[in-house]
Amino acid sequence: MPISSFFAKFVSDHDIKTFMTNHDPISLTTVSAGFIEDWLDALRSRCTSVEMTSLLESSGLQTSPMASTQRITLEEIATLYQQAAPATGDEMMGLWSRAIRPRALQHLLTVQREASSMLSALFRFSTFWNLLLDDFRLDLRSSPKQVELALIPYSPHTEPQRFGHMLILKLAHGLLSWLGGVETPVHEVRFAFSRPDFAADYAVVFPCPVAFDAQHTSILFDPSQFDRPVTRRPTEASVFLERAPRDWIFTGSRAHTNSLRVRAFLYGETWQSCQLPDAAHALKITPRTLNRRLKEEGTSFQSIKDALRRDIAIRALQQGTDSIEQIAFDTGFSAPSNFHRAFHKWTNRTPGSYRL
Repeated sequence: MPISSFFAKFVSDHDIKTFMTNHDPISLTTVSAGFIEDWLDALRSRCTSVEMTSLLESSGLQTSPMASTQRITLEEIATLYQQAAPATGDEMMGLWSRAIRPRALQHLLTVQREASSMLSALFRFSTFWNLLLDDFRLDLRSSPKQVELALIPYSPHTEPQRFGHMLILKLAHGLLSWLGGVETPVHEVRFAFSRPDFAADYAVVFPCPVAFDAQHTSILFDPSQFDRPVTRRPTEASVFLERAPRDWIFTGSRAHTNSLRVRAFLYGETWQSCQLPDAAHALKITPRTLNRRLKEEGTSFQSIKDALRRDIAIRALQQGTDSIEQIAFDTGFSAPSNFHRAFHKWTNRTPGSYRL
């Protein structure tokens, strides 16, 4: 029986919401250590080595050099952000040449109060950051066919800050989605840097195709999506800020890539026994088509299944209510020793190191 159906019989609506937030197939998703590597390098420029070690430890991250295979959870990213921003006095934590002083994001939301439309909100977003940033300017380009927010560096020789470019685009998307009360569809995201080894992690962040080696970094929207009114009240801004960056880094979409659609399907079913034809039937396409589309996204059905198993194991280890032996059996391993070997291969860490 699907998880949501099972729990709906026994718990209240509030409990269901809490449960699904903590056990959602998207929030369960982890990213590779390479995804945050640029951020950690920038953060080190704002901290002493002792302060950096303390921030990493309190966020649940390893203090030693991270292996490319290590997996980072959403909660670890959010915790590090929430602790590092006030500790460094920089709400962008060293990502840009000028520190973004405390309460900047609060004022960004204040600027949005007078926005008469979603397009107006995006224009206000661009002008706000253009007052603060020395590294690039945000150009808003609107036509009947598309709306594009582009990052144009002031110096053509500036090396793109990969995490910083991702963060500023995702903040724009997250803010628009929050203001409109529903995730804003994105046509495409383009980055002005080469395709990294962790390119697959961007599928967790952006609900659209992602391109690399572009002339400039930008996010493109369908103009028809900007007809929606701004629905948020000023009093709701505090919740958005308190949860930062949860509500604007990791997307809430379930259907923008085939890989996440398959992941969501597996999580709602008895995923251990599901095979590719089962997923294809649920997505109303042929197994051959699904296999081809997953290959185009750089993944496979088995890789998605293994990644889900890995992330379920990480979440269970962090919650600490089940033994490692029980988690091994729950995630389909016949013996704990097999689980330990697979887990180390997935993360370059032992299962015990993920205990909070």
